[in-house]
Order: sequence, then structure tokens, then C-alpha cells
Amino acid sequence: MTELDHRVQGVDHAAFPSFDPAATVRFYRDVLGSPVVHSICAAGWGPEDHPDFLHFFFDIGNDDRIAFFSSSQWPVEMQVQHETIESIDTHDPNGRMAELTRAMRPVTPREDLDAIVTIDALLDVVAGAEPTFAKLLARKAELIVERAAAWEAAQPHGSYA
Repeated sequence: MTELDHRVQGVDHAAFPSFDPAATVRFYRDVLGSPVVHSICAAGWGPEDHPDFLHFFFDIGNDDRIAFFSSSQWPVEMQVQHETIESIDTHDPNGRMAELTRAMRPVTPREDLDAIVTIDALLDVVAGAEPTFAKLLARKAELIVERAAAWEAAQPHGSYA
């Protein structure tokens, strides 16, 4: 398998509007424990009619940041340990569903391969009439059967675990 050619080489942060900055800070800093690591008071930036704004950033771990423009007790609706990640699913103060995750272990090459087959099956199914999850699983199984011989041939003898 060859290295994937990614156009995006990383993201410094993702930024979202905040309709209630105080509640956003309380949620991300106080409830989730993500420290505020940077802020910008942008007064007089841009064209004359551009509004002033506050841009603030939280450290969400592993040198990743989430930012907002512009505890209360926010419920954690679900906390799940998946195969490779642990996730917390909740709604943030702006009403958006948020899933925050941390790696439990590295993703294996076989899991990378599974992701590629899953997405290929998804694209095939949604291009057809009346896509369903059952059709997705059936197409994924077909692709696995179609590609199995090539995958096996690409592996050194006895090393495909």
C-alpha cells in the first residue's frame, strides 16, 4: 500500500461562531478542561464595516486547538470507547453536536484499508438509487471479495495480521 497524497498537511485550529462567548468558555475550559491558550481582540480589523470581534482558542490536546469568534452544566450525552478512540459526544453552548476524541492506540494498516473500502462502498452506494446502510454493507463485502486476492499478493508471506 502506498502513502496517501493528502492535500491538507494539518490544521492549526478549526474556528466556529460563538453566540454566547461566556457559555462557550465555561463549557470548553471548565467542563472539558481545555485551557484557553490564545485570544485576539480584533477591533478595527478589516474594512470599515467589518465588525469588531473576539477570537479565542482552546488547547484540546496533542497540540490541537479549537477556536471561536465573538460550568454552566453542559451534559455529556455519551462517552464511548471505540476500537481506536474514546469519544465524548455532547452539544456545545451554540447548539452544535460536538464529538471530542482521543486516540486509544495507533490505527493499524488493516484499519486504514478498511476505511478506504468503506468510503469506496459509500461513494458507490450514494451514487445509486435509494442508498441504505444495508446496501453500503453489501457493497463493502463485494469490494472486499473483489480486492482480497490483490491484498494477499501484496503482503510478504505470512505477515498479513
